[in-house]
Amino acid sequence: MDMYNDNEVLCASNAYEKKFYLNENFERLPEDIKKELKIMCVLFTEEVGGILSLEYEADGTLIFKTEADESDLLYDDIACGMLIKKLQYEKRELLESLQMFYKVFFLGEDA
Repeated sequence: MDMYNDNEVLCASNAYEKKFYLNENFERLPEDIKKELKIMCVLFTEEVGGILSLEYEADGTLIFKTEADESDLLYDDIACGMLIKKLQYEKRELLESLQMFYKVFFLGEDA
């Protein structure tokens, strides 16, 4: 991950190490949401490879961030972009709820 990145990482999946990470700051999320995040992220990295992280920008916007090793010949930027768009559409309600959660509980905004 980028050491100069000021974003708050919600979770990440790494195809190279076969690991999923959920930021401990988000442990109070309901179990079904944590499970859905894990399934979504792991399936994503199994399909296109690389590393996927869901991160909150300073204003609370939740973004998908991907990266891949230069030597990863199987990583497909085009498929990656298409899958992100698909997830943003299919998981719109979940992603909007996660943004609202962050804005209320971490940024102190009104619901």
